[in-house]
Amino acid sequence: METRAPYALIGLFVLASIATVFGFVYWLHNTSGLSERTVYQVRFENSVSGLLTGAAVLFNGIRVGEVTELRLNPENPRQVTATIAVDRGTPVRADTQAGLDFQGLTGVPVIALQGGSPAPTAWTTTPGQPPVLVADPLAGQSMTQAARVALQRLETVMAENAEPLRSTIANLNTFSGALARNSDRLDGIIAGLERLTGGGAASAPPTVYDLIAPRKFPALDKTPRGQLAVPEPTAVIMFETRKIIVRPSGSEGPTFANAQWSDSVPKLLQAKIIESLENANFLRAVSRATEGIAADYQLLIDIRSFQISMLPDPIADVEFSAKIVANGRIINAKVFHATVPTKAIDAPMAAAALSEAFGKAATELVVWASGVTSNPAPSSR
Repeated sequence: METRAPYALIGLFVLASIATVFGFVYWLHNTSGLSERTVYQVRFENSVSGLLTGAAVLFNGIRVGEVTELRLNPENPRQVTATIAVDRGTPVRADTQAGLDFQGLTGVPVIALQGGSPAPTAWTTTPGQPPVLVADPLAGQSMTQAARVALQRLETVMAENAEPLRSTIANLNTFSGALARNSDRLDGIIAGLERLTGGGAASAPPTVYDLIAPRKFPALDKTPRGQLAVPEPTAVIMFETRKIIVRPSGSEGPTFANAQWSDSVPKLLQAKIIESLENANFLRAVSRATEGIAADYQLLIDIRSFQISMLPDPIADVEFSAKIVANGRIINAKVFHATVPTKAIDAPMAAAALSEAFGKAATELVVWASGVTSNPAPSSR
């Protein structure tokens, strides 16, 4: 018995030493050394899933202490109170924000403190209890929980606005269908905008056509007496254009979009009527109606038709009325009408047919005007 006693004492001493070392290590781990600590309580209103005693406490990302205790509030099952011990020099204020943070790939939860006023603030505390920080109500939510709450809110919003959403989708379907039905027009609008802004391919220059004034006339029995002035003819706005007009519209060939007269129809007819009169030896007796010329007669033209008529068969149709005025009175008037059939509906053939029809009407006009102006102009009363 005497030889075995020392071994028992030695074993007991070794076990006590090991226990002391483990206790010291545990104490160091939970208090982070021998520095002075300040104790606070952090109150959570939601779950703190994964938070353990001994978890780190961070202030602005720097470790300043550990969690020393976790307990539930018997009076409020939603509340969890965590007791933390942080370095005494940590600037924890009454308005410091507290929450949970997740670190590392495994998402280890820690208590994160941040912010607060620069100057120390007064704490509202219960005697004998450490100061209390109230954590953000959403501090305990994980990303999964946050996503679930967000989806629930989204589902609620969609349920409350189901009818407006259905109407919006129906309107979008209607709009997309309208775009599909008018895709060719949309392309044309976009092409027009490109041309308007200077973009897109440059358009080809238009083909310009002109009227041919007649040169051959029947023998004129009488010669004009006095001066004849030709103002610009009047016309409805449809003829105030340089385009070759086709009616009914929609049947013109593709070349019509790139074809035009050398001037607007009224100015073109004025020039060609004067040229026709000059070709019939009215050279000294005819002029435009301008200031400085005291004309004895005025030839007033009103354009009634200058177009390609498609029904029943395509023809060039030219018609205008003519009035000769002297001393403010109409002394004679006549309507001139000529038509020429055209075989092909394209710009060159249409321009040639209209020029031929104009030549017939202009020839009759020259003969008629020669006879009217061969008499002396009546005097004004």
